[in-house]
Amino acid sequence: MTHVSLIDRWEALGRPLPHLPRWAAVLVLSLLIAAMAWGAFATAAADQAERAVNRATAAAPASIADPAGGDGDLALYSRIAARVSAGEGYYPAALDEQRKDNYPTRPFVAVRQPSLAWLQSLIGIGGVRYIELGLVLACLLALQLRLAALVSLPERLAALVLLTFGGAAAAVPLAGLIHELWAGLWLTLALLIYREDRWWPALIAAAIALAVRELAVSFVLLWLAFALAARRWREAAGVAALIAAFTAGMGLHYLAVEAGRLPGDPVSQGWSAFTGYGLPLMAVWRLTGLALLPVSLGAAIAVLPLLGWASLGGRLGLFASLWFAGLATMVALFARPENFYWMQLGLPAYGIGLAFAPRAIFELLRAIARQT
Repeated sequence: MTHVSLIDRWEALGRPLPHLPRWAAVLVLSLLIAAMAWGAFATAAADQAERAVNRATAAAPASIADPAGGDGDLALYSRIAARVSAGEGYYPAALDEQRKDNYPTRPFVAVRQPSLAWLQSLIGIGGVRYIELGLVLACLLALQLRLAALVSLPERLAALVLLTFGGAAAAVPLAGLIHELWAGLWLTLALLIYREDRWWPALIAAAIALAVRELAVSFVLLWLAFALAARRWREAAGVAALIAAFTAGMGLHYLAVEAGRLPGDPVSQGWSAFTGYGLPLMAVWRLTGLALLPVSLGAAIAVLPLLGWASLGGRLGLFASLWFAGLATMVALFARPENFYWMQLGLPAYGIGLAFAPRAIFELLRAIARQT
């Protein structure tokens, strides 16, 4: 007898919202309206809190214009990249620069992994940006192929437009310095190119993201859970091997950071701010084209892509919605207000869900109007 996993049953269901009973559709729509209303209020408060505690972030455009002589994260990464490109070792350069700017070096994850700086030393910051621009094009092609049999032509076109706008950050001259942008583009590609019969290219994409930003491990852990739930043992073994390699790499990173630390080095205040879900919504507003709208309106709209992805059904919709919800929860629980940029890991993929939201709302309304 062939075993049918929960993932297989979900796949067979197709789009889930039309299957909801009337009471459940009412509940989902009510929760959506409440989340949008609450998000509009909470996000405005989170935005004010972030600007109050991080004036350097509020002044980021001036720093970006002259990163080598300015303040802020990009200026720090630019100076580290310049020193590594000149032949200096990554860890002496990174620890010295963080020490000079009073950036913490403990715990060891306060020092970024060396992979991006090494790549910058080979091809330059501009070269990294060109790769990111190429990734946007690759994601557009992958999205077109993935959605061809799943959604209507207008939805597909809207998704492509949203992905294009979401990936526009790669056109910024100093995009090659932003670790989260690099990781987010590779995770978006991994999400879109995954196939059950050809999963290893997606694994390579996830590995490249993981090599630059350790927070991408949450995506890989979710993938492992899906592979185990579907009893896809070879795939699960491949994902587990990636996690093992990542763990070993982070162990080496820890040893290198500890070897270069000095007794008086700054220590991080930690990551347990419990800022709530207003922070990830504020991040989506600030990091996307929604920033053109007032914060309250942009935050309300920022809820809709999650509904859109969930309504898509299948492994793609379920994985995406769980990944984004999990990432938002991680930011809500652990990120300080100035760490809002962690949400870049879910971009530009998250914004694509907005293209599916109108049909999702229509499906809910139709389920509510259905006679019992």
